Amino acid sequence: MLTDTGEGALELAPLRGLRYAGADASALIDSPDFNLALALSPPYDLVDAASYARMTRVEPLNAARLTAPPAIDWPDRYTGAARTLRRWVGEGVLVRDPSPAVYAYEQTTPDGLRQRGLIGLLRLPPPGSGAVRPHEAISEEPVLDRARLMAATRANLEPILLLYRGGRGSERGAASLAADAPAEQGAEPLVDTVTGDGVTHRLWALTDTRTHARIARDLAGRTALIADGHHRYAAYRRLQARQCGPGPWDLGLALLVDSEASPPRLGPIHRVLPGVDPRAAAEAARAHARVRELPGGTGPAGAARLLAEAARSGPALAVGDRHGFVLIDQVSAEAMRAAAPDRSEAWRAMSTAALERLLLPLWRTGAEAAELVHDDPAEAVRRADARPGPAAAVLLPALRVEDVYAVTARGELTPRKSTSFGPKPRTGLVLRSLESVPERTDEAR
Repeated sequence: MLTDTGEGALELAPLRGLRYAGADASALIDSPDFNLALALSPPYDLVDAASYARMTRVEPLNAARLTAPPAIDWPDRYTGAARTLRRWVGEGVLVRDPSPAVYAYEQTTPDGLRQRGLIGLLRLPPPGSGAVRPHEAISEEPVLDRARLMAATRANLEPILLLYRGGRGSERGAASLAADAPAEQGAEPLVDTVTGDGVTHRLWALTDTRTHARIARDLAGRTALIADGHHRYAAYRRLQARQCGPGPWDLGLALLVDSEASPPRLGPIHRVLPGVDPRAAAEAARAHARVRELPGGTGPAGAARLLAEAARSGPALAVGDRHGFVLIDQVSAEAMRAAAPDRSEAWRAMSTAALERLLLPLWRTGAEAAELVHDDPAEAVRRADARPGPAAAVLLPALRVEDVYAVTARGELTPRKSTSFGPKPRTGLVLRSLESVPERTDEAR
C-alpha cells in the first residue's frame, strides 16, 4: 500500500515488471544459447549502427531491438519495435512478475565502484512543483523519437536515472532499503550477471507493502535531479499531456539513486567537430584565452589528465588530433560575461559553457554539428581522424556532481550534453508495460 504523499511529492510506486524469462527462455524460443548478459543493452543513445549489429548478431534477443531498432529492419521502426515487443511477450521471452515490486538494483564496476538504487514508477509531479528537476537543456528531435516509441509500444522500455540527496546516516530511508532489504529478506537475486564491460548487475524484487510505504514516506519530502534520460522524461510529460484525466501515462519508469550513499561517476562528453582545423581553432581562441601547445607525444589520455588539472581553476578544454593537442584555459571572464550575460557566474565557469557560447562562434560552427563521444578521449581522436577533410577532437573535463547541483539550485540548466553520469542502468533488466499500473486504495489516498 502506498501512503498519501500529496501533490507534487517525490514518489516511486511499485510495478509488475516485464523481464526476460531467464534460462527458461531457451526452452520457449528457438534460441537454445540465450544469454541474459548478452541480451542487456546500453541506453538507446549509446547504441550506434555498428554496436547494434554486433549485439543483435551475438544475441538475437538483445533489448536494443526494442529501444534502438534501425529503419532498415522496418519501414516504420516504431511499429517494428511494438511488434517485436508483442511477439516476445506472446512467446514467453518476456514475462510479467506476479506481484508489484520496487526493484533493488546494484551495479559494481570492475574497479569496485558500487551503485545501489531503486527501480519503480515515478509519479510525474505537476509542472513547476520542483520535485523532479532537469539539469540539462534538451533538443526536440530525441523527445519526439522517444515519445513515438513509447506510444507505439505502450511501454517504458528503459528507466531514466534520478539522483537525490538522502543524507548520510539516514536510517531506514530509501537508500538503506536498496542496500539492506534484499539481505534482510533472505532473497536470492532475480538477476546476477556480468555484462561485457565487466559490470556486475544484481536485481531483487521488494514486494512487501510495508517496504513500499517506508520508501514513500522517506521520499515524500525530497527532490530529485534527472541525471540521465532528459529526453525520455520530456517524452513522459508529452504523452501525459495528451491524456484526458488520470491514467498510466502519469507514471514513468525510473531508477532512483541516493548520490550521497552511492556517489555516481560523472564523465565528460567529448566532441568531434567536422570542418574545423585544430590549429586554426587554437589560434582563434587566443583572443579570449591562454593557449598552450602540449609536449610532443602527449596522447589523448595524457591530454585529458592535463586538462583535468587545468579545469580546477576555470573553464578549460583541449583541441587536437592524432598529431597533438593544445590546451585552452584561463578563459577571459569578461568575454564570458559578454557571451552569456543572462547566466550566473557558476554557469559561465563550466567548460561546456565556454565552448558553446564563446568558442564555437569563433570557429564558425554550431553545437548541432558536433559528433558526441562519451568518456573516451582516444575514441574522439579516432573519429576525428576518420573524417574526410579537417576535423578537431575537442576534449572536455568532467563536471563535479556538486557543480551540477549548484547550477540547478539556481534554476539554470547546464549546456546540452555537459555530463555523462554513470554507471547507467542496463536496458532489459526491468521493462514496464502500461497495463501494469499501481492501485491506490481509498485508505492510501
